[in-house]
Amino acid sequence: MIIGGLEKLSTLDYPNHLAAIVFTFGCNFRCKYCYNPLLVCPKEDADDKNNEGLSQISDKDLLLFLKERYGKLDGVVITGGEPTLHDDLPEFIKKIKDIGYDVKLDSNGTNPKMLKTLINSQLIDYIAMDLKAPLLDYEKVVAVKTNFQKLKESAKIIMSSGIPYEFRTTLVPGLADKDDIEEMGKSIKGAEKWYFQKFKSDTPLVDPKYGGKKSFTDKEMKEFVKIGQKFVDICEFRG
Repeated sequence: MIIGGLEKLSTLDYPNHLAAIVFTFGCNFRCKYCYNPLLVCPKEDADDKNNEGLSQISDKDLLLFLKERYGKLDGVVITGGEPTLHDDLPEFIKKIKDIGYDVKLDSNGTNPKMLKTLINSQLIDYIAMDLKAPLLDYEKVVAVKTNFQKLKESAKIIMSSGIPYEFRTTLVPGLADKDDIEEMGKSIKGAEKWYFQKFKSDTPLVDPKYGGKKSFTDKEMKEFVKIGQKFVDICEFRG
């Protein structure tokens, strides 16, 4: 597993858990508003100064840290980048589970086969899938060719998995509007949870053109929530 960074404590990223966050290198999307460009497009030299700001750590040191923190932390979030790109993800998670931690996985949904493996092997306890846009507009947001069937398959697997889950959408002016919320909502109708979040523009982004752009206002976000609530059990705006 290529680990790009470690956040030693989070109270927000895993519901009802004190968690460490493990960031994996590499992603198959190039979302314009992504604020983890060093994870999405890491430099070839992991020690390069251009990768500064990532608290890189080896597998061995990470597992040692988790063993030492067991009892003080109770969960581990694996995010990216896109974790499911890594073939050794199941083996990596098993080592974390063997210590005794609950594991939450963040994914973009492009690898339903891996998601199925992890769920069937009881290796994850919570899953969050990013919903980027209506399927027909996905490539406008992620900036690469996209297999829409795999996204639909992943959503179906997650919704029928029997484990807690959520869908998440980052809303960006110019890339999302009320009609988009309607279309996305239809694609996950009957889901448990769907959270909306503003995008961050005060940090380096994958597409520099989005740097400094204004986010939707709280009022606008709440209007989006009202639309989302028609399709899922819980739809909220995370400020």
